[in-house]
Amino acid sequence: MIVERLSLVDFRNYEHADLEFTRGANLLVGRNGQGKTNLAEAVTYLATLGSHRVSADAPLVRSGADAAFVRARLGHGERHIQLEIQINKQGSNKARVGGAPVRSAELPRYAQVVLFAPEDLQIVRGDPSARRRFADQLLVQLSPRLAGVIADYDRVLKQRTALLKSARARGLRGDALPTLDVWDDKLIALGTEIIEARTRLAADLHPHLVAAYAAIAGADHSPELEWANSIAGFDPEDGDDQRVASGAVTAEAFRAALAAKRTAEFDRGVTLVGPHRDDLMLRIRALPVKGYASHGESWSVALALRLASAQLLRADSLLGDPIVILDDVFAELDADRRMRLASLVADFEQVVVTAAVEADVPEELRGRTVRVEAGRILEVSDDE
Repeated sequence: MIVERLSLVDFRNYEHADLEFTRGANLLVGRNGQGKTNLAEAVTYLATLGSHRVSADAPLVRSGADAAFVRARLGHGERHIQLEIQINKQGSNKARVGGAPVRSAELPRYAQVVLFAPEDLQIVRGDPSARRRFADQLLVQLSPRLAGVIADYDRVLKQRTALLKSARARGLRGDALPTLDVWDDKLIALGTEIIEARTRLAADLHPHLVAAYAAIAGADHSPELEWANSIAGFDPEDGDDQRVASGAVTAEAFRAALAAKRTAEFDRGVTLVGPHRDDLMLRIRALPVKGYASHGESWSVALALRLASAQLLRADSLLGDPIVILDDVFAELDADRRMRLASLVADFEQVVVTAAVEADVPEELRGRTVRVEAGRILEVSDDE
């Protein structure tokens, strides 16, 4: 799969932008803050329905505009398809496929993208929310219907938590709040599906992670990944970092965990159990990456997670290779890791690289070059 053409209206710092891409390597060059990452972000949004930089959509809309438009023509073999999304500052987004209106959640069926970015270091070093977002965006690409499940879970979670806060303010408890059981049922049904999908994802990703880490780091440090679930008594949001043995995730276990936390939930006005409080535990040499790994090792794990994602999508998808985007990552890497990463992604059908300094990019990824300045496409050159 490749992106052949990208058009933007009122997206980030672009009032209007039109850019054609080619098969193989594409290089976007420009000083920091000019809009290179915004182009990468727009392509990725179509595949993941989210940004790698912000959790809300409003910052994606140019200042002074009410909505942003992202249009892309994708090619897979002889097939071409036009995707479009209208990102609204307020209200629901609107999407089209081939000119026909569809739900936004349908777009990942047609677009698959893996983006490497400096922010990826937060996946391994940051809060659990960064690891949950990484997993959920990959899940949406592997199984687009989960976009709706995750959105529904978030909606139910907000409504259930609002009910708990209201009950706390009024001094109510479980027996006096029978409507909570209704929200429990919805939370359990949706949450169980997410937890089990994440568990399968970790198992599927593991062999690719092991191979990718060894290739990037040049060493075998036995990388591991495992979900620690709040329904099993683990709560990273409360600073609980103990290792929890994996086991079968069931709706019954979810319900029992909610019952056990009921009093604490009323006391705090917060939903304390569910996939929104789980964490993806990452280890090398049997030690947690967060807190134990060196800077170089942490980068190797972050890059390996993205490369493993690309390999999993490549193996699983009927759309061919995912589009691989390397957003300003070479400036963060030493020369050895630059060359290793470049050699690992060079055989993907399309690679898009952004860089402030062209010399930072290994020669094999300096293909068609686009220069970006202040939200404008200035020059295009082809390196055949």
